[in-house]
Amino acid sequence: MTAGTTSRSPHPWWVGLVSGMASYIDAAAIVGFGTAMVIYQRAVGLSATTIGIASAALTLGIAVGALAGGVLGDRLGRRPVFSATMILIVAGAATLALSTQDGLILGGALVLGLGAGADLPVSLSTISEAATDANRGKLIGFSQVLWFVGILAAIGLGILFGNAGQLGGQIMFCHVAVTAAAVMLARLTIPESEAWLTARASSVPGVRKGHVRELLGPAHRAPFLALITFYSLTNLSANTIGQFGSFLLVNVAGLDVRAASALALPFLPLGIVGTFWFMAIADGRRRFTYFTVGAVLMVLGNVIPAVFGLTVATYIASRIVTLLGAAFAGEAIMKTWAQESFPTLLRTTAQGSVIAVARLLAALVAGFTPLLITAGTSVLFSLLSAASLLGLAAAWLVFRGREGRSEFRAEQVELSAAESVPGR
Repeated sequence: MTAGTTSRSPHPWWVGLVSGMASYIDAAAIVGFGTAMVIYQRAVGLSATTIGIASAALTLGIAVGALAGGVLGDRLGRRPVFSATMILIVAGAATLALSTQDGLILGGALVLGLGAGADLPVSLSTISEAATDANRGKLIGFSQVLWFVGILAAIGLGILFGNAGQLGGQIMFCHVAVTAAAVMLARLTIPESEAWLTARASSVPGVRKGHVRELLGPAHRAPFLALITFYSLTNLSANTIGQFGSFLLVNVAGLDVRAASALALPFLPLGIVGTFWFMAIADGRRRFTYFTVGAVLMVLGNVIPAVFGLTVATYIASRIVTLLGAAFAGEAIMKTWAQESFPTLLRTTAQGSVIAVARLLAALVAGFTPLLITAGTSVLFSLLSAASLLGLAAAWLVFRGREGRSEFRAEQVELSAAESVPGR
């Protein structure tokens, strides 16, 4: 029995559900925050300046939290960091629910962002390290399904309580806080990752506690930089539609706000269906073929409004094509590759770094997006098409030669070899 092995481990799908709920909470927190801020603006007179600064604090908190949570997850373990992030989310959401003072709103947004950013790398590593080569992709994909469900939950609460005044915003934040508390309690049933305990106790070269600088060494540089490029550039399209989709439909396509909001809803079930499809092929030999097709579709999805302009029809066509492509060449495959490409004691550090860079770039570009829209939607979507093409090309070039390689298997071989050496 290796170091850290327990006599009875929880079922991988239970680990996937509990840890994957971090993705649900993050989505509900981010989407719910935007809706609740609009409610507070109307109900208690929250200023546009405060809302803008609070939104920036949330985004900055997510980026910093992802980096810090990743590093701490490798140094201290997955379990304590996950529990700490849930406490931060409860504290941040409760602060936002109980106070409408500017200072507390800003503080609550920052704390909520720190927790939401820090929980993702440790939750995903907990899932992947409880899985096997036969179901790792499926379980990571399932966390993406829970992300979509979290968005749907936040939108549903907005529809139900959007006109309830301050109480409506409080309900949205209480939903996040209560869910995080429940997930934290459920997480207590899951012990520390056996892979992390074993790697920490091992003296095998290459299975040692890592730092960010080790990711730039020759062994890990290519996948690390490829994932940063891939995720940062492809995420710009998703972030732009998420933040400015309604703005574009109202100001360019001529819809009213209610119609623009309603038009966005049907695409969420489509995203869920696409993710289930990804789960079906994520652990098979055709995964990279699906990625290649998905990459083409993601680029074409942005080309449609770039060439034909933004109308309701081109928006719908673009979203359908992009979402289908993103199911196989989007965030789910990024998360899966991030699990497979790094050893245990670098895994959360790598993921946290990738997420942090992507969030910071998205926040920077969002500041210039209104100017790009003013210059013309063809300009905006041409740039998004070019960014997606570069990001997807980087991933294709690097991971084409790495399909089938897994640090999980490589680490196990090293550990088995070490255990067979006399005196160990």
